[in-house]
Amino acid sequence: MDTAVTNVETLLSMEEFHVSEDYGFVLPEPLTDLPEYFKPWLDISKNVPELISSHSLRLKVHNMPLLETHLLQSHRELRLAHLALSTLTMGYVWQEGERETIKVLPQNLAVPLWEVSQRLGLPPILSHADTVLANWKKTNSDGPFAMDNLELLITLPGGETVQGFFLVTLLVELAAVPGLKAIPEVISGVHYNNVAMVTKALNVVGQAIDSMKHALKLMHDYVDPSIFYGILRIYLSGWKDNSSMAEGLVYEGVQEKAMEYSGGSAAQSSTLHCFDELMGVKHEGDSGAFLKRMRDYMPPSHKHFIENISSHPSLRNFVLQQADEHLTYAFEQCLSRLVDFRNYHINIVTRYVTIPASRAKQLRVSGQESAKELGTIGKAPTALEERGTGGSGIMSFLKTVRDNTKDGLSNSL
Repeated sequence: MDTAVTNVETLLSMEEFHVSEDYGFVLPEPLTDLPEYFKPWLDISKNVPELISSHSLRLKVHNMPLLETHLLQSHRELRLAHLALSTLTMGYVWQEGERETIKVLPQNLAVPLWEVSQRLGLPPILSHADTVLANWKKTNSDGPFAMDNLELLITLPGGETVQGFFLVTLLVELAAVPGLKAIPEVISGVHYNNVAMVTKALNVVGQAIDSMKHALKLMHDYVDPSIFYGILRIYLSGWKDNSSMAEGLVYEGVQEKAMEYSGGSAAQSSTLHCFDELMGVKHEGDSGAFLKRMRDYMPPSHKHFIENISSHPSLRNFVLQQADEHLTYAFEQCLSRLVDFRNYHINIVTRYVTIPASRAKQLRVSGQESAKELGTIGKAPTALEERGTGGSGIMSFLKTVRDNTKDGLSNSL
């Protein structure tokens, strides 16, 4: 839908913050290869599942040359390097599961990962910015953004479930794009006291949030709960708030003291942060602190885009002052759809985390694991049964965030 309104100055530029009008926060057309000098990184990272299966990834990493990162020049080169090196890091740390973790990341992996991370402003660990935003290509470049026309650049153990999990999440991000494009229109409309402009843009935001939910439903078609929980999930977990690595991880050649970083989390997606800031949804206490910390796992320009939204006059106050029926309805619909999306996300987490975790506990107590479940749910780390891969108490966090959104709906107008 066209949200353009003529004869007004746009107060928030997406381009200034490297947010694409076509792709949103997704990296447009990621590179699929690096210069020949960096071939050792990609050769190993593109075979991580097989190397983990043969218990030989750590040995491959030990034999990897220490490469000079200053030869990486473009932003896309740096993003692909970060994806490759951080995937190697997760595989190296978790190759033998939670019982045989390591305390030191070797220098030939730690130093280049650290240097690339510093240049990008990203943490030296695999994050949403890597696995989802910069980890895709179209099979047919002229074809649509659809599951049967997308593939990952670099993957992790878990087969088609890994492909499904990251690519469905990519489609959720892309579904949000019309809503992100409408945010500058909302901000300008508030500034110019243009009720029609704000109402029209809010309708687009609401439709985008609804489209995100429909994209998220594809998880059920492409992601197997037992494989996600039992095989993939450990490779998304970090070394902060994780009892399996309570001391953190030493990045050899960077500093002697161990460092702690959270694993991948949906809270690292900039999209819902933007909509929360726009709608005036407040997250405080532990959940607010966690969400704020997750912004440090986003590309810095995306984090600044979120902060810029919150620096503008309050949309909520504008809606209250105008007391316009259509404007109020559009605002409330946006909040309602945010609540609905978060409720659906809780349902997804219940199916893919809570229920398998309960089954894993049951199997441990009864000792009656089937061979299939031993190979999937039975492998799952006990440290993640009640926590998200980002380190939060997963269900209490998600319900608090959902309830905060509900409060915005019930208390606002």
